[in-house]
Amino acid sequence: MRPRIPRSILANACKSLESWAWLNRLRATVKTLEQQWTLKLGPAFDGPDVSCSFVAPAQRKDGTTAILKIGMPHFEAQNEIDGLRVWSGHPTVQLLEADAALNAMLLERCDPGTSLRELPLPEQDKIIATLLRRLWRQRTKPRPFRPLSALTAYWSEETESQQEHWPDESLVCEGLRLFHDLPLSAPAEVLLATDLHAGNILRSKREPWLVIDPKPFVGDPTYDATQHLFNNFDELSAHPFDRVHRLADLLDLDPTRLRQWTFARLAAEPRRNWHDQPALQLARTLAP
Repeated sequence: MRPRIPRSILANACKSLESWAWLNRLRATVKTLEQQWTLKLGPAFDGPDVSCSFVAPAQRKDGTTAILKIGMPHFEAQNEIDGLRVWSGHPTVQLLEADAALNAMLLERCDPGTSLRELPLPEQDKIIATLLRRLWRQRTKPRPFRPLSALTAYWSEETESQQEHWPDESLVCEGLRLFHDLPLSAPAEVLLATDLHAGNILRSKREPWLVIDPKPFVGDPTYDATQHLFNNFDELSAHPFDRVHRLADLLDLDPTRLRQWTFARLAAEPRRNWHDQPALQLARTLAP
């Protein structure tokens, strides 16, 4: 049976020639992996949380369950397989099989698999802080991970190409300056998840909570606290300094530096809508 391609993937695959080519190969890739790893697949997951990967439940030859994930070409997620190998299930899902050429992974399935979003925000804060501390590994030998400065440079180039749409040039330029300066002044360099938020943390039997979908880079641990702040944007907008200080305290980070990273992302990350007033106002509130 041909696998159904979720609408969320179809929408994202139209954004570049590379992802469109990936989509055209996807059904053949799924068939190859079903045979290669002896899998029986269920219907692929759909929705905004799986918009950049084909993700489907799988049953292995021995009857155990797993998750098949085939990643769309994505600058931020290039080293996911390498990161999962380093973390080795602590505190991420375990990597059971991998095919780097196809950007395909067979992953441990979380059961019951509900996300950390089900808990109140104060509890989310504590659990995310605990998981981040476990994820932050010091580099002990050469690995293929890119520096965080590569990510901020990638974003900066795209933002500069959108200059005609900037609503406040001085604000964006200050964000771009911090994108350049903050990675160079990092107090420590660790392996980062870069996209850790409550939707990427699932309940599991092996551990209470496991991390999925890391996008590894190496650099300033302070950066890693920003995504959880952004994924609770209403709370961040209502209490920006309280939210920044609470997460900094839980992680023993410099709150001024976390405020700078949060501002830089608000001010200078590339986006479709440069006139998003809530984001613009929050950037002005947090501006150095």
